[in-house]
Amino acid sequence: MSVFGFVQAGGGSARFGSDKALVEFGGKTLLAWTVELVAAVCGETKIVAAAGKYAHAPALILADQWPGQGPLGGILTALQSMNERLGSSSAMPARDHRRDSYALILGCDMPFLKREWLAYLCDRAVKSNAQVIVPQSENGLEPLCACWRTDAALAIQTAFDGGVRKVTEAMKRLSMEVLDESAWKRFDSDGRLFWNMNTTADYEEARRVFAERLGQ
Repeated sequence: MSVFGFVQAGGGSARFGSDKALVEFGGKTLLAWTVELVAAVCGETKIVAAAGKYAHAPALILADQWPGQGPLGGILTALQSMNERLGSSSAMPARDHRRDSYALILGCDMPFLKREWLAYLCDRAVKSNAQVIVPQSENGLEPLCACWRTDAALAIQTAFDGGVRKVTEAMKRLSMEVLDESAWKRFDSDGRLFWNMNTTADYEEARRVFAERLGQ
């Protein structure tokens, strides 16, 4: 089985005031940092974003087919692109490889994710029979740090066409494996694994923590 990586960068960053994917951490943009993190686990990694949004992107851009419609459209874009790719492979054996392939899809505003956790998440995915493998923190499900089996695209498309835009609502249409604290806590030494940036104050706090970790 294989896991392909995607970074969601299609949000409007309305509360942040500017594109938070382009803020800097340790000399690189948060988008570049997230791409490198995913690539270290998955190898091939693409950015899901509106066409033309990033002139100097750190990875190939996969044009969001539903720009402005929220992260669910980006997730669906990623899964459909994989199905098209796998379905067109003349080297495929008779069985359906779409049931054997997963997409690790991350938002680009979680600066404290760890490679070891993502590697564990991907390993759980390829051993699972579920269509989506998602962690659950004290804040609830963390849908923008999840692995999605590519055959989930049809159910998501049906939900999307029916007006669903909330990712966790679409998840209810799928077979789901939820990873609670017992699965991820050992990767979360300071309680920030799923912490995300929504405001400039969040960014300043993240920069402070980054500097402390680097001993600056």
